[in-house]
Amino acid sequence: MIFSHINPGHRIFIGTGCAEPQYLVSALVNYVTSYPTAFYDAEVIHVSTLGVAPYTDEKFRMNFRLDSFFIGESTRRAINSNSADYTPVFLSYLPDLFRKGLLTVDTALIQASPPDRDGEMNLGISVDIIPAVLEVSKTVVVQVNPEMPRVPGDTSISVEDVDYIIPHEEALLEYREEVPSDLAQAIGRHVAKIVEDGSTIQVGYGSIPNAVLSNLQHKKNLGVHTELLTDGIVNLMRQGVVDNSKKSLDRGRSVATFCMGSRVTYRYLDENPDVLFRSIDYTNNPLTIARQRGMIAINSALEIDLGGQSTAESLGRSFYSGVGGQADFMRGAVMAPGGKSILALPSTAQDNKTSRIVPFLREGAGVTLTRGDVHYVVTEYGIAYLHGKNIRERAMSLISIAHPSFRHWLIEEARAAGLIYPDQMIVDGEAGLYPEELEVRRRTKTGLEILIRPAKITDEPLLKDFFYSLSDESRYQRFISTRREMPRQLLQQFAVMDFTKKMVLLALNPPAGQPQEVVGIGQYELNRDLHTAEIALAVSDRHQNQGVGRELLAYLTQLAKRTGLLGFTAQVMTDNIRVFRLFERLGFEVQMTRDCGVCDMKLTFR
Repeated sequence: MIFSHINPGHRIFIGTGCAEPQYLVSALVNYVTSYPTAFYDAEVIHVSTLGVAPYTDEKFRMNFRLDSFFIGESTRRAINSNSADYTPVFLSYLPDLFRKGLLTVDTALIQASPPDRDGEMNLGISVDIIPAVLEVSKTVVVQVNPEMPRVPGDTSISVEDVDYIIPHEEALLEYREEVPSDLAQAIGRHVAKIVEDGSTIQVGYGSIPNAVLSNLQHKKNLGVHTELLTDGIVNLMRQGVVDNSKKSLDRGRSVATFCMGSRVTYRYLDENPDVLFRSIDYTNNPLTIARQRGMIAINSALEIDLGGQSTAESLGRSFYSGVGGQADFMRGAVMAPGGKSILALPSTAQDNKTSRIVPFLREGAGVTLTRGDVHYVVTEYGIAYLHGKNIRERAMSLISIAHPSFRHWLIEEARAAGLIYPDQMIVDGEAGLYPEELEVRRRTKTGLEILIRPAKITDEPLLKDFFYSLSDESRYQRFISTRREMPRQLLQQFAVMDFTKKMVLLALNPPAGQPQEVVGIGQYELNRDLHTAEIALAVSDRHQNQGVGRELLAYLTQLAKRTGLLGFTAQVMTDNIRVFRLFERLGFEVQMTRDCGVCDMKLTFR
């Protein structure tokens, strides 16, 4: 019997994920069941499993103890009850642990395709750390399965390099992707805004990554360099969205180290020259990732705190998943020319009972990504850009994309912790929810491209720069005052608002990307009669006479009409000829009263 050579204390490696040799694992467990004293204290190691992990069963506690590099659903209970172990390590480092002798393997149980005419088998859908394991393992047992596809890459294994070959045909494990919910799709749409044509992407698995991929169908010339290949990526390959034509490395080929998907995907990979499966110390090496121009790493988290620290591996002291390859890719991506790291997560957990954005990570949580690792954070409520921002700005950015039910709590906690200004304002509930659907792109009469959008609670720095860039004349025309200071109390009135009573629109140029500059501001605020609103406009000196004010006023008018307003009121300096002409061109019925150089105007919609 092939397991008779296993001695007490031996270390047994089991193949990864969907490539787990189920028949061999079952045979091993059956052997121990039949011969319970055959060996004791054997250590089972694997990267991760989708199987049932029978070796963690209480009845085998004297025979086996699991040590996993990543925690899955079938092993989570055992690890958190101290019946199994978890080793936190960046997956890119794992092969080195074996090659340097820090980890040894006595018996490796893996799965491969039948040998070809040259006696070469193929590791198929899982390469990951297996090449390194095979270099050091004393005994190699291969389950030969005709269901295993032959995939190009670091996948070849000779029959001469193995000790036992066990032919057994069975269906490979499949990972069924969840159908993305409306919430997941909202997150996916936000992420898609950040992904540019020609980018090379890495994504994980689950409903959020699946939603991200489904929202990339309109992109062009995407590349793939990832740890995990999924059905979603293969669908983009079939549609021609992923053609790998712009990659810096491995051009023309999607690179991964293992696959978790459906039988249809496995068949697609078979002998497919458009894919390349490489060892994990290549795919996950941050220096390799950094060589991919336009690399975008898209991952998720269990929690993120207001400073930007996130955990993807534990909830407080409770272990949940693992370090995995997230840090490898997020750090490699931001070193790549034009690279980006994106953390995408739902704003809440446990049916909206718990916020995933928290003041501080729970005690005992493993910090998967530090404050310096995270650039973009995306929830269903929008995008927060953290890179280069101070703690106060980070906190406000994250609060702005938190679930509305938790924003007031986060503000109070952030105030108490000294993370934000003690007088920071916020509008609770739906009234303060940012209306993303109002964002529009416009081209002015002179061809200037601008993005017009409502002001956000995080816009104080942009607003401050705008107001202090105005000349004394422009500031006087806007505020009818010679004041030169712009205190926070006044800035907050532009950035924090009840959208049912007030609208502040910013005109931004360039319309996309970083950094953006405010080139104009338009606002209206309901008058007491509730049928009209006070309006005001300001355009930066460098962008006056380029049509910015006209676009702002036209859009404010459109929004005001939509809410049932009958017109605007305004106070304008009598010598501000440009504004008078603007009102005329837009067709208002104008009534004016002049007093001391100021004109009180009533502008009725026609």
